[in-house]
Amino acid sequence: MKLISNSLTDGQPVPGEFAFCIPDPEHHVCLGRNLNPHLAWREAPAGTRSFAIICHDPDVPSKGDDVNQEGRTVPASLPRIDFFHWILFDLPPTLGEIAAGSFSSEVTPRGKAGPHCLFDARQGINDYTAWFAGDNDMRGDYFGYDGPCPPWNDEIVHRYVFTVFALDVEQLDCAAKANGHQVRAAMQGHILAEASLVATYTLNPSLAA
Repeated sequence: MKLISNSLTDGQPVPGEFAFCIPDPEHHVCLGRNLNPHLAWREAPAGTRSFAIICHDPDVPSKGDDVNQEGRTVPASLPRIDFFHWILFDLPPTLGEIAAGSFSSEVTPRGKAGPHCLFDARQGINDYTAWFAGDNDMRGDYFGYDGPCPPWNDEIVHRYVFTVFALDVEQLDCAAKANGHQVRAAMQGHILAEASLVATYTLNPSLAA
């Protein structure tokens, strides 16, 4: 399988229009356009009955003590964990492309609706659901795509891994509010092929190209 994008280039920075937050010289960050990127895939194997797409950041700090704190940095040596930005599944086997902005066109406080979406597919809740759980203005179930917003004081550039999976089932056995780990588990034993591209992003002005 092959995965291509008109929005992203493998190994290159995510353009700001596809990010949840963009740099702001006065306040470190401000909200971005938060468009989902264009993705297209080819050469799915015979027997494909559905597709799934996952975007995750494997570089999220395992501890938040220093995150976005003035006068401090998130050290590069800190262990990192996965943060899921998009979980999309039950896409029809006839589909081979998703347009930019078709699933997300803005930041939606308290999250976008779900799980049902375009193409009679479903979306899981991304990890902004847990991130904003203690924020009265933002907390809610964040279904679908929400783009990059790494700590502005992180010492490393984050990677964003977009993967499309060809599956041998029409529908995954998932709860209505499935998270990334649960969807990954549901796919086990059903993956016929997969393809990925990896883009990068930072809000740290000392790391920006």
